[in-house]
Order: sequence, then C-alpha cells, then structure tokens
Amino acid sequence: MTDRSIVLVLSGPNLNLLGDRQPDVYGTETLADHVATAEGAAARHGLVVEHLQSNHEGDLVEAVHAARGRCAAVIVNPGALTHYSWALHDALAAFDGPVVELHLSNPAARDEWRRTSVVAPVATGTIAGFGGDGYRLAVEAVARLLGSTAT
Repeated sequence: MTDRSIVLVLSGPNLNLLGDRQPDVYGTETLADHVATAEGAAARHGLVVEHLQSNHEGDLVEAVHAARGRCAAVIVNPGALTHYSWALHDALAAFDGPVVELHLSNPAARDEWRRTSVVAPVATGTIAGFGGDGYRLAVEAVARLLGSTAT
C-alpha cells in the first residue's frame, strides 16, 4: 500500500560533489543543504522525504522499483543519467505516482548534448534552472499534485 506521505528524492551521479563541483554552474550549497530544503518544504505539507544519492545507475533504478506501491511521489535529479539512462526512464515509467525531474542548472541553456532528457517523457513535470530553490519548488509541485495542503 502506498504511503501518501513519503516522497522519494533521488540524486544521480556526481551530485555528492555539490558545493565543490563547478560552483559557477551548481552553486555553493551542498547536497545535504538541498535535501534539508526539500525536507523543510515537505514537512510544511505533511510529507516526509526519503533521499538516496548514488553514482550507480542500478542503485537508482532499484530505488524506484522499491518505491512502487510504497511512496507517493518521486523527485529525481538524475545528473548525467538524464541524457542516456533508458533504464531509469523505464523504471520511472512503471512508477504509479507523480514524478518530478529536477535540475539545479538549466540544461537547455547549456551544451547541446545536455538538451535531451530521456527522463522528461515519463516525468509529470520538470523544474530546472532555479538552483537550490528547485528542491522547494519540486516538493511544492508534488504536494499540489497529491492534493496536500500546507500545515
């Protein structure tokens, strides 16, 4: 049975380096800072964040599989997997609930190869280019999609 309060937040490859990696593109906040932002936003809506970061595609796919029937929604920042992970695409397509694709930067304003997302076709929506505030926006989008009200 789905727990209508759990939102799975997935962070793909190299996001563990946030704060140090290309701060001109990704900012100086760490992944822990972004997860804390998501947790705070979730709490205001009576939701709970469960977070997983992995540099391994299969770990993220397995997390989506494990979320089926258990979590209400998935927020995914797939990192470079955005552009080629058909395995993640297929896993998210099999998830019965809102899926929000999230990017700190705006991939459409960057390198040509970053402009294709194989995740977007199975996402309910995409939030990109708002930096760390994207985590709050993603949780608020999920809360609205789930019919949650702020507490």
